[in-house]
Amino acid sequence: MKRVGFAAKMASAAASALALSACAHGSDAMRYTFDPAAQGGKPLVFNADLPEGNYNVSISFGDRSQAASTTVKAELRRLMLENVRTLPGEVATRTFTVNVRTAQIKAVPGVAAGQVKLKAPRETVDEAVSWDARLTLEFIGAHPAVREIRIVPAATPTLFLLGDSTVCDQGREPYASWGQMLPRFFKPGIAVANHAESGETYRDAIARRRLDKVLSALQPGDTVIMQFGHNDQKQLKDGKGGPFTTYKDEIRTHVTRIRARGGVPVIVSPMERRSFDEHGKVRPSLIDYANAARQAAQELGAAFIDLNAISKPFYEALGPEQSRLAFAEPKPGQTDNTHHNNYGSYQLAKAIVTGLRAAKVPAAAFIADDAGVFDPAHPDPVAAFAVPASPDFTTQRPLGDETNQ
Repeated sequence: MKRVGFAAKMASAAASALALSACAHGSDAMRYTFDPAAQGGKPLVFNADLPEGNYNVSISFGDRSQAASTTVKAELRRLMLENVRTLPGEVATRTFTVNVRTAQIKAVPGVAAGQVKLKAPRETVDEAVSWDARLTLEFIGAHPAVREIRIVPAATPTLFLLGDSTVCDQGREPYASWGQMLPRFFKPGIAVANHAESGETYRDAIARRRLDKVLSALQPGDTVIMQFGHNDQKQLKDGKGGPFTTYKDEIRTHVTRIRARGGVPVIVSPMERRSFDEHGKVRPSLIDYANAARQAAQELGAAFIDLNAISKPFYEALGPEQSRLAFAEPKPGQTDNTHHNNYGSYQLAKAIVTGLRAAKVPAAAFIADDAGVFDPAHPDPVAAFAVPASPDFTTQRPLGDETNQ
């Protein structure tokens, strides 16, 4: 097994790591880059060329002269470590497991070789970091301090995600998804592989071969979480199906194929959009799809997380006005009532983790000790949320349903 270590020397408060040395043990040296220019709001960014697979990443944090706080995001802003704090001269080491992938699909029983049909230019350019044969790490915070990075290939279970823009790795602020926040709530020993994409449906996951990609990498016992619905409504509008017909049929196709490869499917109902009636209650806009997802799970004997039902009391606990603080605001005063920001997606990720624990699926064994239990009627206070934002910002809305802006 190849083991590669990277060591960064602490040099200044402004840029934490200004010099880097590396050593590689094995037949092939690993190529890497490290941009220490944490200036002008830019984060520390590390890249290492790696084959597709899961890796354990151990990072030592700390500054010899100052207190430090470092948050780590991997690939396309997946939250891995949250606010690792060290005192002056203190060193703290944390480990997480991360997935690196490419668009290539290997042939396995029931799956032909080929390639995921990536969307251009969204995935081929803007989100290329999700599909290149390299690991990208972003270090942010008031004073990020990185002393050493060690990467080891890991034969671990994988938690796969399939879904739409409310699940996928969003590339820029203010957008985020529960899928991006999910890795933070797991111990080392399991990797989260997010194969969701904006604007998609169960039908798209099949047509673009995202399901095939998951199946080609899936090992017996791996968990696959699926959440669609926001865009599936368009199929009904276009006369191409509906929640209790084609939507359920496509869920059944996913579950059957995942089980054929030894995987454990988890069906998630789509969370509601932000829309309140005069009594401060959330107006249902996706209830048929939530009910259809529940029916499919019952009929198939699959694990089910009713995120639609959970999201309503969450939004209502915040209220019609403060609930805006859980959703993306691409422009001042303009709330995107479908897509969440870091705070909103963090809360929904906690809801997913609570659901996985209740369902007792294999992935639940790796839930972090501090994950807690999500109570939608008593979410974390918005003012207490402290995960730092990434520097890149966009006013462009993710692909998908345009209802209820």
